[in-house]
Amino acid sequence: MALYGYARVSTSDQDLTLQTQILRAAGCEIIRAEKASGSGRTGRSELQLLLEFLRPGDTLMVTRVDRLARSIKDLQDIVYALNQQGVTLRATEQPVDTRSAAGKAFLDML
Repeated sequence: MALYGYARVSTSDQDLTLQTQILRAAGCEIIRAEKASGSGRTGRSELQLLLEFLRPGDTLMVTRVDRLARSIKDLQDIVYALNQQGVTLRATEQPVDTRSAAGKAFLDML
């Protein structure tokens, strides 16, 4: 059971440092980061690699869910896939934790 982080900024002139520092402080062992538009998963190779690498019992952590997905549909698809894999999703700056009823409820409200 490992804790993996994912950080993303939308443009090349933005900095990933703050997100990666927060994820490290939260205990992430490995952090994948990229500078890519969040309109879809196309062109987000680090996210795709991470999603394929995760195993049951692992946790994927982001600072906010908008770093993971920009559309509700994409977020729902990712959360569904993580649930099917037995992977937990957590966010450091939002009450998202798919291990808890409250965390699941927060995602359901989106």
